[in-house]
Amino acid sequence: MQRISEELVRKRAEHNNCEIGTLEELSLHQDNLDKLEHLQHWCKDLKILLLHSNLINRIENIGKLKKLEYLNLSINNIERIENLEGCESLKKLDLTLNFIGDILSIENLKKNIFLEELLLNGNPCTDFSGYRDFVIATLPQLNELDGKEIFKSDRILALQKYDEIRPKVIIEQNNYLIKRKIQKKEKEESLILSEDKIKGVLTEEQRKNFWESPSENTPEDRIQMAIMSKKSKETPKPSIELEDPRYVKKRIPKLFDENGRPYNINEGNIPFRFEDDYYGHFYKLDLAVYRYLDSSLIDIDVQPNYIKIMVKKKVFQLRFEEEVSPDQSNATRSQTTGHLVVTMPKRISRSR
Repeated sequence: MQRISEELVRKRAEHNNCEIGTLEELSLHQDNLDKLEHLQHWCKDLKILLLHSNLINRIENIGKLKKLEYLNLSINNIERIENLEGCESLKKLDLTLNFIGDILSIENLKKNIFLEELLLNGNPCTDFSGYRDFVIATLPQLNELDGKEIFKSDRILALQKYDEIRPKVIIEQNNYLIKRKIQKKEKEESLILSEDKIKGVLTEEQRKNFWESPSENTPEDRIQMAIMSKKSKETPKPSIELEDPRYVKKRIPKLFDENGRPYNINEGNIPFRFEDDYYGHFYKLDLAVYRYLDSSLIDIDVQPNYIKIMVKKKVFQLRFEEEVSPDQSNATRSQTTGHLVVTMPKRISRSR
């Protein structure tokens, strides 16, 4: 796993002439980082910190970032919310697709009085009964939760239900944490969670067996996949024999026609359902990806007139008849089926 180094931060600060002391925005996404460190000392002026798609398992060492307004930790291995009380300017926190089952840790955000938007889609706690009402009642400063606006009526109802909901939520949380403890122990015994356990280079058969076997969506599986991916890159590739069909270059699908119109493509033949909600003014895509497919193998790109999703390097693309708003679109994974559900609000024309 990679650590946060001064060299890495300076490299990502090219837009600020590689000066890190005055840096206001920093992106360290998809770097296989497993630990948060140094940033609160090196980059005290940070307002935007993007750390999505890493392997970070704990929120720590950023509590002194007093000017931080937006923190993106989506698609990591975080299991509880903590150590953000000192980020007194925080307005938006994105924890989408983590493993937060400790719903009471949400109470640690009470002191973040400027927090307006919280994203927890795809975390285990979102499946608890009364989840939304519990969060709304706990954090009265929020204006938006999981991409949905919180109205005054929502807040009143949530406060009325709070005394009834809280004990039920705690029971569900405790049940989940017991299961998670058992799961973690089993994973630690069965998976390779350290590079030191892999001696030498991987053989072709070892690589093939690993990538073709199913995996679950757990922090430990994500770590193992990152390790195996790194080791696979270190393994020398076999010499290519042109006549061997195994080494024929894979055909890259054509995504657009000569006029720039996107094609509809489903390389992986993945079952899907596409809904056009005329009255709600949004499109909804339900893509039946494999239940235990790790979310780090899914890449979503929503554009005004089409959506492209890469699933294990295979293209799924769908064009729209009406334009959507990419910045307001929302993606979640079902905890029961594993399906990817993307909701995309349409751009409402003035004539409407």
